[in-house]
Amino acid sequence: MEKRLNMEALQPAAYKAMLGLEGYLQTTALKKEHKNMIKMRASQINGCASCLDMHTKESIKSGETLQRLFLLSTWRETDLFSAEEKIILALTEECTLIHQHGISDSVYQKAVEAFGETYVAYIIMAVVAINGWNRIAITTHMQPTAE
Repeated sequence: MEKRLNMEALQPAAYKAMLGLEGYLQTTALKKEHKNMIKMRASQINGCASCLDMHTKESIKSGETLQRLFLLSTWRETDLFSAEEKIILALTEECTLIHQHGISDSVYQKAVEAFGETYVAYIIMAVVAINGWNRIAITTHMQPTAE
């Protein structure tokens, strides 16, 4: 697959704005493991090889287990993920696939009850950010980096 345009070079201000959102998320109370899980699950759903490659490496470096990474797409069928993590994954999926049914009241209420509105806002912004990056990477044919 031939790489297409270089978004960073052609639209440096827009790219910088996307990086600004990432920088902002670094300043929030959103836990690194939650952020990595959001990035991984949304990238799986969107089929973004470049982002999956990058965030798998980040997750492993942060201490995530290979078993959980292998089973992330089947999180509903395993006890390897906590109740809180399952809420985050459900919200991530519904946000990423928002065109299907929107965000259900059930998932939203569970998230607010588990985390509070401010933390849910962080989760939503993290989902928005990775979905944006996925769309840039897929559209421009960004490729995983060789080791």
